[in-house]
Amino acid sequence: MENLESNKILLVDDERSIVKMLETVLRKEGFRHIHTAYNAQEALHILEKQKMDIIVLDVMLPDQTGFDLCPKIRQLSNAYILFLTAKISDLDVLTGFAIGGDDYVTKPFNPLEIVARLKAHLRRNTQTVEVSSIQQSSAFDFGRFILYEESGELHVDGEVIPCPAQVYMLLLYFCKHPNKICSKNELLEAVWGFDHYVDENTVAVHIRRIRERIEEDPSNPKFLVTVRGLGYKLVRSYQNEKIKK
Repeated sequence: MENLESNKILLVDDERSIVKMLETVLRKEGFRHIHTAYNAQEALHILEKQKMDIIVLDVMLPDQTGFDLCPKIRQLSNAYILFLTAKISDLDVLTGFAIGGDDYVTKPFNPLEIVARLKAHLRRNTQTVEVSSIQQSSAFDFGRFILYEESGELHVDGEVIPCPAQVYMLLLYFCKHPNKICSKNELLEAVWGFDHYVDENTVAVHIRRIRERIEEDPSNPKFLVTVRGLGYKLVRSYQNEKIKK
């Protein structure tokens, strides 16, 4: 079971009533380390001093948008980022994923939905740790890149590359199933765990984010390839593979 008490959460929203409501519900559900910020500057100040595991980030902040803030957060943290937004267009949602977000909830919302999503995220992370503890090897070596499961680190050409939570979880799933064609629905179920909350475009955006990290040329992938009409495949030995973008 996920350890709620050990996880640090940062709530970023200029509506104090929303922050207070979320903080109250989260504490009631077992979360203990909750920090609050009411604008982007306060959020960055906190993140420069403390490591967070989860960030609930409002899109409309008084000093800059959450979309503008998110890339700056990613320079400081690989925390799981859940956007709060009144915008519900596909473009807005995909923008949130593309710049480093992991999930989103539209306003108005039920605070218990936030709790459910955070617990689902932590539960999947816990299951990953439990699986890694019984594996003989926790390093997935693909030559150009190595994914270390126990430390949660991605090394590309010997350099540690920051990897947000959902990007890491998706890459880890591929690493555990090399040379296997994975459909979008399979990936949604395995990594997000609730495919009715996100759509297939979410997978495509995160595939691109993985390629930007592991491929020499993300537009001409050699490792994480597309199998037309079927899904994606992480190729362990790609020299003799027929590559399809």
